[in-house]
Amino acid sequence: NPPDHAVVLCVDEKSQIQALSRNQPVLPMQPGQAERRSHDYKRHGTTSLFGALDVATGGVLGRCFRRHRSVEFRKFLDEIDRNVPSELKVHLVLDNYATHKTPLIRRWLARRPRFHLHFTPTHGSWLNQIERWFALLTERQIKRGVHHSTRALEAAIRSFLDAHNEAPRPFVWTKSADAILESIARFASRTVAVQTAHL
Repeated sequence: NPPDHAVVLCVDEKSQIQALSRNQPVLPMQPGQAERRSHDYKRHGTTSLFGALDVATGGVLGRCFRRHRSVEFRKFLDEIDRNVPSELKVHLVLDNYATHKTPLIRRWLARRPRFHLHFTPTHGSWLNQIERWFALLTERQIKRGVHHSTRALEAAIRSFLDAHNEAPRPFVWTKSADAILESIARFASRTVAVQTAHL
């Protein structure tokens, strides 16, 4: 539930995305036969995607960079700043990655009081909805793609972004917080029981 006159963006980076081409063409699915691909491939470089998912609309702002440092993160924050109307406050949901907390970033934020950061707990990056969107990108575009250069990979990512943003939909949690916590408690109980049995 974002506050009034504000936008909530889930922000993260998908780093070291490899531009890969298979040594043999991928053979598509046919009746009774799964998709086939060779196990070997050629590498053609990497890129890092910085993404911001608007939790209210499902729209995604994304930009690729060849490196993954606080300098690039600051440039991406500039992009967010340009794209969000100036009358809105900006709440960013981030993980605890060191890039998000450098002096460069702290200085940038100090000059922009409309930005508010909210960090997910350690090992809780699954709470950040952009991670789910990155999984869709991987499943639907990168995993099956053949990219003979980093530029081709970045063009494929931009194409996926554009297609997604033509009809974005927000992610909706299908379980309540209580159901999730009960599931974690059951898992923890089983884990403790197994460890105790081995003592």
